[in-house]
Amino acid sequence: MSEKICLFAGTTEGRQLAEILHEFADLTVCVATEYGEILLNGIDGITVHTGRMDVAEMARFLAKNRFDRILDATHPYAQIVTENIRTAAERAGIPVMRILRESDYYIADAVYVPTVEAAKDYLSDKDGNIFLTTGAKELYAYIGLDMSRVWARVLPTVSSLEACQNAGIASAHIIAAQGPFSEEINIAQMKVIGAKWMVTKSSGKVGGFEEKIRAAKEVGAVPVIIGQPPQVEGFSMDEALAELDQTLCLAKPKVTIIGIGPGSEDCLTTEVKSALADCDAVIGAKSVAESLHTAKPVYHEFLPEKVRSVLESHPSIRHAAVVMRGDVGFYSGTKKLLAALEGYDVTLTPGISSVQAFAAKLGTSWDDAALISLHGRKCNLIHKVKTNRKVLALTGGENTVDVICRKLCEYDLSELPVTVGERLTHPDERITHGSAAELTQKSFESLSVLYIENESAVRCHRHGIPDEEFLRGDVPMTKSEVRTISMAKLDLPTDAVVYDIGAGTGSVSVECALAAYDGQVYAIEKEADATELIRQNKLKFGCENLHVIEGVAPDALDTLPIPTHAFIGGSSGNLREIIAVLLEKNPNVRIVINAVTVETQTETAECAKVFGFEEYETVSVNIARSRKLGRYHMMTAQNPVSVITLQGGNL
Repeated sequence: MSEKICLFAGTTEGRQLAEILHEFADLTVCVATEYGEILLNGIDGITVHTGRMDVAEMARFLAKNRFDRILDATHPYAQIVTENIRTAAERAGIPVMRILRESDYYIADAVYVPTVEAAKDYLSDKDGNIFLTTGAKELYAYIGLDMSRVWARVLPTVSSLEACQNAGIASAHIIAAQGPFSEEINIAQMKVIGAKWMVTKSSGKVGGFEEKIRAAKEVGAVPVIIGQPPQVEGFSMDEALAELDQTLCLAKPKVTIIGIGPGSEDCLTTEVKSALADCDAVIGAKSVAESLHTAKPVYHEFLPEKVRSVLESHPSIRHAAVVMRGDVGFYSGTKKLLAALEGYDVTLTPGISSVQAFAAKLGTSWDDAALISLHGRKCNLIHKVKTNRKVLALTGGENTVDVICRKLCEYDLSELPVTVGERLTHPDERITHGSAAELTQKSFESLSVLYIENESAVRCHRHGIPDEEFLRGDVPMTKSEVRTISMAKLDLPTDAVVYDIGAGTGSVSVECALAAYDGQVYAIEKEADATELIRQNKLKFGCENLHVIEGVAPDALDTLPIPTHAFIGGSSGNLREIIAVLLEKNPNVRIVINAVTVETQTETAECAKVFGFEEYETVSVNIARSRKLGRYHMMTAQNPVSVITLQGGNL
């Protein structure tokens, strides 16, 4: 049986409580007037009692209906009503919970005065500059103060300016601006003024009250608050709902994850505007949330666990809008956020991504472009550019435009045309064209969009790159045909993490890096001349995801990330120790070994037995290549190689 609750309403919080509780309790709402009853229209399933009651009438009403709990959400200044409710509840033996408004909380270190005139009297004998934020209508009340230390923030209208003039406020001391004003704007204005006092009305979240109080605290200005000091006994809305949730098991709030587009309010879709209008609060990164200029409560959080914490600690939020820049499905935090909000009623509302806006601005399609994000992410940019005629990339963090362009130059792509889009859709939007080399010398917004064109892009993946294409010197190299078979046995996914142990010239490393273009490849080689060749081949083939490690395995493997695959072309006599380390890092690592000598084949067979691999296969590769001899071509045999595959071992 549902709990029977009597709610005395008289504030916005009363209406909000009725909206939240009507589905979970047998709810009766008491209002003093017919207007109060009208405000409850549209809430189904509640009983409304209209009319004022004295203590005796209240006690009889409560006892007759046998309520389990009473909620007092009457106006904070209706103290007689609150006292009557408390007395009647005691007579009826029913617990009562007083609900406080946001503006009911006492602010430490603030000065409370009942009227504008009282504020003027209080400040008249105080030293320091005064920042008035109560508007123009009551400026006359401050006449008599030393106006050389008074600044007034008013609306930019003729009547407001006339009111300032009539009050004797100098034009240089008038801040004529249209709100809302963020905490940062308040701080900046108070610092310019050198304010020691900030006068405001107690208005709760309405009118930017909280932003002004926080700003005053930041700059060391004392708030002078016009309004009676609030009562401190009772429960906040969130505290009350948390208490009620223990017995009523309230539903979790609705959450709409919203893509707000590139940042301009003009780019908000109708669906996004509707979701923002319907929500109780906005949650998002500071720069994203503040771009909306909403009067609703804003929580500057973007990490999934922090967003969930806001929802859990503020049960009064029944519909939250979590805002993301761009589109919710394109390199946003939505994927991780959805996992964190399991159990919540979540809806996704898409927005216009900056890539869409940029492509439209350039008059080009983006369905045939590679779309990537370099903002706080690892991405093999060079591979994307070398294999796609169009690349659209989001920049940010360490990967700024100039850093990216320098990387293009490093891989011999300095002449590629690059276009940069900054502050897209904003009035100060900027589009810059140039070559990669030219743009290394310029500065750009950290969060920008790049359009890189490469008409020479090669779309196909190469297998068995001809030996002569590698820079080789006198360093041993795995030949093309054996390399092709070894790559087939490795069976690399695109995001593999590969060790090439005894990498030589890096021919296998290069092919692995090209195949696992979303992964990472580590070429381990002990000879200095060989490591230099690997670096040169890395640049030649554009393998940004190839890392050269100079050292001897297995010691050189200690600090490397966990491998999914390993190729062993040379072990320096440490084969068993290398395999042991690989299995310790990943028991399911896939290992391919090229054995040229009988001794290596024998040692590998022993290791397969000792470590108990589930998969153990040896393929003998005998390759003969033709060579011209006079008018004829003769087949010349190469050294036979055993390609050995191991996977699923035990230490």
